[in-house]
Amino acid sequence: MSTSMPSISEAEWRVMNVLWEKSPLTANEIISSLEGHTDWNPKTVRTLLNRLVQKNAVGVNQNQRVYTFYPLYSQNECQHAEAQSFLERIYSGALKSMLVQFIQKESLSDEEIQELRSILDAKQSSTDHSPK
Repeated sequence: MSTSMPSISEAEWRVMNVLWEKSPLTANEIISSLEGHTDWNPKTVRTLLNRLVQKNAVGVNQNQRVYTFYPLYSQNECQHAEAQSFLERIYSGALKSMLVQFIQKESLSDEEIQELRSILDAKQSSTDHSPK
């Protein structure tokens, strides 16, 4: 996929989450999946699908009588792009500032702290062993 990830609204994320769980899906299958989780009418979901198709975030299989929809980006790719966008907009790209603020303001369990240490240790190990 292209390096330019489309901007996805909060409502569009809900539709994408359905497609990441299982795809391809018809519009009716997506509507059914969202029932009980949203109060959207079917026309709203179809509008969101059309927007996602126009943004090239979702593809459409038109080879069948009923169109099916599938994501063009993985959930991980979209999450990474969204995190990068947030980091740039709010923290001017300063990852350390963001992490410090979250760590100081959020309560973390001992298990979560240990997991973060392990991630940082692994990152440091990979950086120490990379060619310079």
